Formats: sequence, C-alpha cells, structure tokens
Amino acid sequence: MESQRNILIIALLLVSFLIWQQWDSDKNPPETAQQSTQTVTATGENEAGNFVPESDQVQVGNDIPTEAVASNHKHQLITISSDLLEITIDSQGGDIVNAALLEHDDTLKSVDKFVLLINKDGSDYVNIAQSGLIGANGPDANPEGRPVYKAERNKFELGQGQDSITVPMTFTNEQGVVFTKTFTLARDSYVVKVAYDIDNTTSEPVQVQLYGQLKQSVDKPKRADESGGMLMASAYRGPAYSNEESRYSKYDFKKVKDTNINQTTEGGWVAMLQHYFVSAWIAPKDGQNQQYSRFLNNQGQAIIGFKDTPITVAPGTEQVIEADLWLGPKLQKKMAATADNLDLTVDYGWLWFIAQPLFKLLHFLQSFVVNWGLAIILTTFVVRGLMYPLTKAQYTSMAKMRMLQPKITALRERYGDDRQKMSQAMMEMYKKEKVNPLGGCLPIVIQMPIFISLYWVLMESVELRHAPFVLWIHDLSARDPYFVLPVLMGLSMYLIQKMSPTTVTDPMQQKIMQFMPLVFTFFFLWFPAGLTLYWFVSNLLTLAQQWYIFRQLEKKGLHGNKAES
Repeated sequence: MESQRNILIIALLLVSFLIWQQWDSDKNPPETAQQSTQTVTATGENEAGNFVPESDQVQVGNDIPTEAVASNHKHQLITISSDLLEITIDSQGGDIVNAALLEHDDTLKSVDKFVLLINKDGSDYVNIAQSGLIGANGPDANPEGRPVYKAERNKFELGQGQDSITVPMTFTNEQGVVFTKTFTLARDSYVVKVAYDIDNTTSEPVQVQLYGQLKQSVDKPKRADESGGMLMASAYRGPAYSNEESRYSKYDFKKVKDTNINQTTEGGWVAMLQHYFVSAWIAPKDGQNQQYSRFLNNQGQAIIGFKDTPITVAPGTEQVIEADLWLGPKLQKKMAATADNLDLTVDYGWLWFIAQPLFKLLHFLQSFVVNWGLAIILTTFVVRGLMYPLTKAQYTSMAKMRMLQPKITALRERYGDDRQKMSQAMMEMYKKEKVNPLGGCLPIVIQMPIFISLYWVLMESVELRHAPFVLWIHDLSARDPYFVLPVLMGLSMYLIQKMSPTTVTDPMQQKIMQFMPLVFTFFFLWFPAGLTLYWFVSNLLTLAQQWYIFRQLEKKGLHGNKAES
C-alpha cells in the first residue's frame, strides 16, 4: 500500500470482485419469504406427493386460463399503431401477442424494429400480455373457450393531428351481457390502456374480476446484444413486482418454478424484465389486488400477474374497469410518471445512489453536446475535477514516501525481524514527518465505486443503446469492435506507471507491476466502449494532473516524478 503500483493490484481485485458479485446476485437472487409457500395440486398434495394442510395451501389463479381453448368462432389478429408502438391483438381473449417498438431498431443499423412481445407460429419462444374477466360471470372463465371479440376492422393507425387512438372490441354472451374491451394508445407514450365496459342488460347481477398477466418462455434464443460477454455481467431477465411491502423485487424463473407468489396489495405492478426493456401490468390503485405467479411445466413458461378486486354490476347498469400496460424501454422519467417505483426496473445495483446522479449528469451534459461520447468525456472532467484535491494529496503523499525511503531502509536494518518495534518506529516517523502512508489509496478507493456505477449506467440505460461516438464507435454500450480504445487505455496506464514514484524494490514485484497495464487492457477488451472511453480520458487527465503536481512539488524540493524500473 506504499505505492501506486500496489494500489493498482487492489483496484484490479476490487473491480473483479464487484463485477462478479453483481453477476452472482443477478443469477442467484437471495431467498425471500415467499419461498416458504408450498405449491399444491387440486388434491391438496405438493409436488413431492405429500398432503399439505388446507391452511398452508395456496391456490393461485386456478380460474385464469393459460391457453386459448379452441372456439367455434373464427378469430383474427388486429393491429393498432401509434408513433411509438405497434401492437397485435388476438381477437380471441383480446391478448397482445406482438408488440414492436418503432423508435428502437432490433440490432445496430437494422431495418427491423425491436419486438418486445411475440407469439410466432413455429417458434418455441412465447412472450405475451394477457388480460380478461374471470369470476362467476366472467367470459374468460368459460371452460368452453375464451370470448372472441369483434372489431370494426383489423388495422388501426394513429393519424396525423391525433393525440390518441381508441379501439373498442365487443362480445355479447348468451345471457345478453355486452362486454367491450377497449385499447387506447396515446402519442409519445408506451402505455397501453386496457378498459372493460360491462353493460348488464339482464335482470340478474353480473360478477366479474379483472386480471392481467405476462407469460414468457423461460428458454430464449440469446441475442448478440443481450450477452454480457467475457468477464462481464449479463442483464437480468425475468419476473419482478412492486407492492406495499417491497418497492421493487426480482423473482427469477427458478423461484417461479419452485413457488407461487400469492400476496395482496393496494396498487402495485407486475413485470417481465429484460435488457433495456420491460413489459409491466399496472394494477388499479383503488382496491386490493392479488399478485400471483405460476409455472407451466409442459410449456416451460412462467407467468406473473395480478387480479383486481371483484365487482358486481347490478341489473340494467353499466360499469368500467381498467388497467395500464407499459410496453417499452426503461425510460426512468416516463416510467416514474406512469407508476410508483416502475423506474426502479432500471437496476443500478447496490451503488444506485452513485449511479443515478452519474446518469443525471450524463443526461444533462448530453442535452447540450448531443453526442453521448462527448457527454462521457465531460463527465470524466467533472469527476476528475472534483477529485483533484484528493489526487494532489495522493501524489504529495507518494512523493514524501519516496523521500522517506532511505529512513525506512535504515529502520529495517536496525530492527531486523522485530516487526512490532519496526511498525512502532515507522508510525512515529510518519507522525513526525506528517505523512499518511495510506494517503495514496483514497483516490483509488473513491474511483472504484464510480467506475462500477458507470459500468451499470452503461449496461442499464437504454438511452446509450446504439448510441454512436465518432469514427468506428457506433455503439457506446457495446465493446470497441477493433479494440482501439482498450489498447490506448493500456498505453496511458503504462505511462502513469512510468511517471509514478514507487517504493517497490523487490524485482519480482516490479515485474508483476509491469504486466498490470497488459492485464487491465485484457479486461477492458470486453467492457462497453463508453466505459473504456471514460477510463482512457481519466488516465489522460491523471497524466496531466500528475505532471502539474510534480512540477509544483519540485519547486518545493519534493522530487518524486521518476520511477525505478
């Protein structure tokens, strides 16, 4: 800990540990209280075949259909388009079976748009948003099949000058109750409003209960832009929820397979997360909602959903119930305005309190310079500027430590193997000379959390997806395709080493230090280009600050700008 080169080793280990820790926490989330709940069959037995007492049984959503039962009526696909979304609805049940995000390309420079929801014939992968009415008179609880709704036509588009588009679909049951399921898409919005109008034209009360759920295949073909790459963490994919007890909780596929969620809350939301994007049902705020999950073993699919408070529609009356569905990118500001805590799906990990201000700073600077790469460079200047007093103290401490090296050598010769007396003598010397032997560590200790936070900002912020910089850097969230920035970063680190004073005299340690820039370069080959750009610019500023500080120290008689090789 007496030289910058030893600190570099600590920095490398810290980076490796924190990235591994974040990856491990995402792959193996901690156990939660819900996992003590047992999944039971209709006979009251758990998956092991043992009887479970009725008080411990949890029957979640047994009246909610998971598959569309064949109907005698012909159903069709209905497409609704806004400026941001294009959704496809199956008229049987009114489920959203496809959702394309029109402002986001599928891959870099692709003509195809990113598809968030999909249920394609011939594909084993399913990701859809379902909703319906269950209960005593709910049309979706009919064992003969879900309702087939009728619409005026099969294609609707948001026209110029329109703020929103509303598409009603109707179904009348055998008793004469008219159910109208309405989808509303607004301009500049990723929210799909789903409303049910129940017109009870009969002489009997109608009891129904709204539900909304997301169904997704656990196994998914991996996309190139969703892979964390070598030595990098992968973004979380799977269910999550928010309720009165937990602002934001991930509930991965393994947990869904092992145990059902069964919890009641006021408001809240349930979601399926993936890299940069999220689909989320937002339950009505008034009344109690039941959040649930289930796993379909035969299909390999997981479900997370909510059931609203049951309602009764009196004879001759009409009532409307509704819920919102977010289908889009993880845009923090818009999600926060849509539902409480929905913006927390932008998961910056345990360093969120650093990552969020960093993102706000990046976003603020980008609003002026337009280019996200330039915003990263300016952010680096701000961070290094704020850290300059610590950097100055660091190099001053290192220079003083180098000046004290002859005295330290003399103390070692004097006390030999008596480490206790040696330590006491060194502490007295440091106190007398007003030197902090750990003074060089503080900037690195502060820099590491910033580095890790920026890593997750680049990993999680959809604004940086496919964001270009200059020349060959077309996506700051992906690695440098030609590894130019990692090599430049390694060279800048080597120059910092050559300029830094050191007290290392052991030949083996000196050789290990010489390989540190090479090791860091290898690590950065797989990091996002934006992160490598930050570290490279930070190194350049360190070189400039180091040169300036050492010149000032030389004027005061403190020489420490030459390193032993």
